[in-house]
Amino acid sequence: MSNRSQSQREVDAAYTVQVRAATKGAARAGAFGVGVVTFAHYAWPLFRRQTLPFKAFLVSGFTMAGLVIGADNALLSHEAERRQSEHAIRREARIDLARRGLVGTETEIAKWRAERTRQMEERTNNGNLPDTSVQTG
Repeated sequence: MSNRSQSQREVDAAYTVQVRAATKGAARAGAFGVGVVTFAHYAWPLFRRQTLPFKAFLVSGFTMAGLVIGADNALLSHEAERRQSEHAIRREARIDLARRGLVGTETEIAKWRAERTRQMEERTNNGNLPDTSVQTG
């Protein structure tokens, strides 16, 4: 797996998280905006006299705020999780490399990561092979 394809997958995953959260945030805040405008319409005569486009503008303002805030919060949370998992992997790599007597440079960590990925793929592939030691007769 190349570094570029891995980066593209991470970007796509972050985009998906952000779109879902933005949609939920916009729906939630838009519903809240409709509720506020409806309440204000029935509670205050001055607001009741405002035009429909102004009321729609207020609702769209709530909706846009919910969209932006929801997407931003989700992306910040996603990035924090990614940083935390990346930190854990790098820490594991530095410890393993130190046990081997190597300094955990960027190059060595990249080699360790590639080796670890290859080992995991081998384990997965070996687990999926049929058992040929059993003879049928």
